[in-house]
Amino acid sequence: MGMTMIEKILARHAGVDRVKPGDIVVCEVDKVIQLDLAFAVQGMNMMPFRIADPDRIAVVLDHTVPSPSVLDAMGHKRAREFVEKFGIKKFFDVGNHGICHQVILENGLALPGQILACTDSHTCASGAFNCAARGVGLAEILQIICTGKTWYKVAPTIKFVVEGKKPDNVFGKDIFLHIAGTFGSAEGYSVEFAGEGISSLTIDDRATLATMCAEISAEFATFPADDLIINHLKTVTDEPFEPADSDPDAEYAAVHTINLSELKPYVALPDFVPNNTVTVDTLADKVKIQQAFVGSCANGKLEDLRIAASIVKGKKVAPGVRLIVTPASQKIYKEAVRLGYVETLLEAGAVVTNSTCGACYGGHMGVLAPEETCITSSTRNFKGRMGSPEAKIYIGSSATVAASAIEGYITDPRPHLEGVVSA
Repeated sequence: MGMTMIEKILARHAGVDRVKPGDIVVCEVDKVIQLDLAFAVQGMNMMPFRIADPDRIAVVLDHTVPSPSVLDAMGHKRAREFVEKFGIKKFFDVGNHGICHQVILENGLALPGQILACTDSHTCASGAFNCAARGVGLAEILQIICTGKTWYKVAPTIKFVVEGKKPDNVFGKDIFLHIAGTFGSAEGYSVEFAGEGISSLTIDDRATLATMCAEISAEFATFPADDLIINHLKTVTDEPFEPADSDPDAEYAAVHTINLSELKPYVALPDFVPNNTVTVDTLADKVKIQQAFVGSCANGKLEDLRIAASIVKGKKVAPGVRLIVTPASQKIYKEAVRLGYVETLLEAGAVVTNSTCGACYGGHMGVLAPEETCITSSTRNFKGRMGSPEAKIYIGSSATVAASAIEGYITDPRPHLEGVVSA
């Protein structure tokens, strides 16, 4: 019996010929990402005496940038001391920063066939690049920094076979919300994407899908490393890598087929994602909003800003609505300025913020008040995720968010996308 992508990667890094679901393996970790929050959490900011390999470590300031409190400023200070003490070269300080998952992809830190660990729950984003990436706890990440290793229990894998061609007015977030609404939770399983339809997905679409698999509780989420991925990586890194393909006779816990050509724009209803999504055109009532947010590691990408700017161009955000846009990295922000997206968004009445995780996790730059309703293209809609637990959070694509900001209620974006050319 063959192995899946994840099983192959784990077996290689454990130094064994094969693994199967249920096995527990100790693996070498290729990259470990340490975040600003880890240095700011009291009791978890111990400075180690030694580390395994400074070249395998990256430190990214993203959740609280620039620091909104003294506690966060102290965390940033400790991060800089840690970087200096151990000579860590991959340091993304304020001014060279971004949301860690975007920084990882932009800088070639996640490579096909490798293992990457980070404390953030959306670390599975790097699976878009055929990388076995998973969030772990603060104590575990410190252990990996010191030893270079960690353990995994091999989970069974669910395979999603993607067929057809994605319509221009459907985006990666819509595909994920269809999956989450149709097939529900993947808790206790890894997720693998396959099929000829993947070729119609951009890198951003794939990254959105891999990122959002955290919301169905997948252990890992991986895509194959096709020519699009490999050619992109050659432009950002010269580090060697070995992609992992699934064997033809690999065993899966389930295989589901998705026809992209049949999909429509989706939204997730408030409070949870699995089995809680509908197509936008089937929302029973007009859902009035007070905030619309484009951003996060999932959908603060250049394509999101382009689509949002195209929709609001020449229009105004509806009275009583705040449209907040947060680029996923400083690099994306600069490019969006150069291309005129930021100016278009500002002229429509949007606020374009610094790159940070702030609004997505309810930290700063867009916290919700009680009884407010938000449509967001970010990652999560738990009660209290973006501020008050009495607020309601709907999730949609950046196109749905921008169209809703113009109309003042959650809106099918398709009429607003007429004439907008896909990238």
